[in-house]
Parts: sequence; C-alpha cells; structure tokens
Amino acid sequence: MEAPTTTDVAGWIAALESWSSDQPFLATLVAAGVVALVAWVAYAVTRRYLIALIERVTRRTPFAWDEALHERHVFRRVARIVPILVVQAGLRFLPALDGDLENGLRRALAVAAMAVFASGVGAALGAVGDLYQRTSTQGARPIKGYLQAASLVVYGFVVVVAAATLLGRDPLVVLGGLGAASAVLLLIFRDTILSLVAGIQLTSNDLIRVGDWIEMPQFDADGDVVDVALNTVKVQNWDRTFTVIPTHRFLEQSFTNWRGMQDSGGRRIKRSLLLDQHSVRFLEPTEIDDARRFALLRDYLDAKQRELDAWNAEHPEAGEEAVNARRLTNLGTFRAYVVAYLRSRPDVRQDMTFLVRQLDPTAHGVPLEVYVFAATVEWGEYEGIQSDVFDHLLAIVSEFGLRVFQQPSGSDLRALAGTLADRREPPRRPAGEGHGGRP
Repeated sequence: MEAPTTTDVAGWIAALESWSSDQPFLATLVAAGVVALVAWVAYAVTRRYLIALIERVTRRTPFAWDEALHERHVFRRVARIVPILVVQAGLRFLPALDGDLENGLRRALAVAAMAVFASGVGAALGAVGDLYQRTSTQGARPIKGYLQAASLVVYGFVVVVAAATLLGRDPLVVLGGLGAASAVLLLIFRDTILSLVAGIQLTSNDLIRVGDWIEMPQFDADGDVVDVALNTVKVQNWDRTFTVIPTHRFLEQSFTNWRGMQDSGGRRIKRSLLLDQHSVRFLEPTEIDDARRFALLRDYLDAKQRELDAWNAEHPEAGEEAVNARRLTNLGTFRAYVVAYLRSRPDVRQDMTFLVRQLDPTAHGVPLEVYVFAATVEWGEYEGIQSDVFDHLLAIVSEFGLRVFQQPSGSDLRALAGTLADRREPPRRPAGEGHGGRP
C-alpha cells in the first residue's frame, strides 16, 4: 500500500473543511469529542508515566523535601493542568463556537487553571509543614498557623483574580470593591484575624509548643498540646479526650504551661502532714538517747546537744528550772529526721528548692510541709516517689511521740458512745439480793 502523498492529504483536509462548513454543529460535536479524548489521554499519560517516574526518582534521592512533596501529592495535583491546557488549545478547532462563547469557555478554563494552581500551592505549603515537623527544632516554633495563613492568602488571591476573570474586569477594580466591603469582611473573618495575630504572638514569644503540657480550667483542658493550627489549639487531656480551644483565647485568658517543669527534670512535691498539737512536747534525756538509734539523726543530735549545752551554760537561770532551759522537742527532732531522710533519697533532687517547714497551726493540727522536687517528670514515677515518702513518714511519726490529726470517724464516735454508756450504767446487784436481804 502506497503512503499518502501531499496532494492526498490536502484533498482530505479540503473535504473535511467542506463537510464542517456544511455540518457545523455535528463537526463541533466531533471535534469536541476528539479534544476531550486527547485531553484525557494526555492526562493519563502524564499521570501514569511522567508523574510515576518523578515519584520513583524522589524515593531514591537522599533529600527529604521531594519525599514531602510526593506524600502531599503535589505532582499529581499539578498534573491536572495538562487537560486544561489541551482543551484550551483545542477550542480553536470547534467551528460552531462564536466569539462570546469561546471567550466564556477560555475564562472558565483560566479559572480552573487558577484552582489547580491554588491546590498545588496549598499542597506544597503542607509539604513544607511536614518537612519542618521532621526537624529537631519542630517543637520550638510551630509554623502550621503561618502556613494556613499563607494558604488562606493564596486562595483569597485566586478567588479575586478568578472573579475578575469571569467578569472581564481588572483585578484591581475587584480589590477596590472588596475594600469598600472591608467592614463586612472583618466581621466575617473576625475570629480568623484574631487567631492569626494570637498565633503570631504565641509562636514568637514561645508560649506554646506541640507536646507541651498545658492546663486551662476555663475549657476543662489539662493535657498535652497535639496540634497548633491557625484557628484552634488541640489538647489531648489525660483522660484521652480532646479539647479544642480557639487560638485567640490564649491571649484573652490565663493558662498554665508545665514545660518549665518538664525541661528542669524535676517535679515538685508539695504536701503536708497534719500533726496533732496536743502530741507536741519536749523530749526527756532518755528519749534523746533512744532517738540515737536512728542513724539519720545521730549527727543532728550531737550537733544540737552541743549547741544547747553551750547556750544553757551561758545562762545561769537555765539550771534553776527546766522551763528556762533550751530543750529538744519531738516535733523539731522529727522535722530534722524528715530532712535527713529526704537528703538520703537519690530520687529527690538536692539541687532544687528543698524545704521541710512548719506552717501556721490550724483547727486541723500543725501542718508540717514537705516542699521538694522528685528527680523525674514522669507522672507514674513521680506519684510512686511521693507515695513512698509519705508512706514512710506516716508510719514512723509515732516513733517520735507524735500523732497525725484525723477527723473522728463513725467507729470512733461509736466507741466513745459505748464508753460513756458504760460509765453511766449503775452497778448491778448480785443475783438473789433484794430489799431487806430478802430474795
């Protein structure tokens, strides 16, 4: 079979033009189908081969940014521009299109191309956020709010340009009209604008990071920050529920950030023992000697005894009556024991605030407060250390002649009522004894 010559091709083209002139509507339908088919084939080839090749290359490169673009499907989103360009180029082959309809279709295709552009930019910004989260400093300055704001600006710009394109107006004229409606826009986007400003301040001042433990009682939030976005901050509470807080509320209301405690490596123990005031007294010499069986107290007792002996020797009146002399108390000795006991524990930080102090007496006794820091920030380990400390103190306090104050319970009241009833009951007569000695 001979190949067609140039004359044959020219004849076919002339015949096709003559047919399209005689049947413009049918020719337009056929041409539209051909253009649509070519656009679909171009998109399929681009996505199946070109995009697949790019994705295989990105997986083999040592760079992280191209993998982030692949995971966000940036290349697939950009590939959607191919059929739009093919259709736009094929409009001139549709004979039945008049000028106005063709201009309208070209504007619609331009708007579609803008939408693809905005989608690609949004995905690329998301990839930037993913790449930033993989760095070692991602927790220090969360940028998700900034990226969302940038995406919002891009989409807003595309919407303005698309509206101007569809209306056939200058985009600056459309922007001028939006300026006149700025009051309405500010009302609509009030929370977004406030959240954007709040997000900038929270990030620039390093007030909140992803992973921080925050507490905000106004919203029943007490847990870890899992997401810092443009409009909201997401907190996972310790009961595994989630609380979503508007970003701008962090500048309007107070909140507690426990990051300082976590970074310090120590967590505060602040708890009191309530001691019965009636059990506080001076120690007798025999009791002081007996207290020397506590290895933790020997150095304290020796130093304190020398101090008291020196003071009493300088004041003659101390030898006249015991009330004039300085003496050890069971409460002071117990306080010294608590200090020595906590100093001996390796799980209590010795380089942080370390206090064992007596607070103002109350109706519930004398509070002896332990104010130290555990050498951990893990919740479970911290609670274990705190419980071990007070288990020991509660068990050993009686060795110093002290009693822990406790409100009377029901069993205490029943025992007291029984004691009082026994005291009021008259003595019983022996069996068989009656008046006048008669049975």
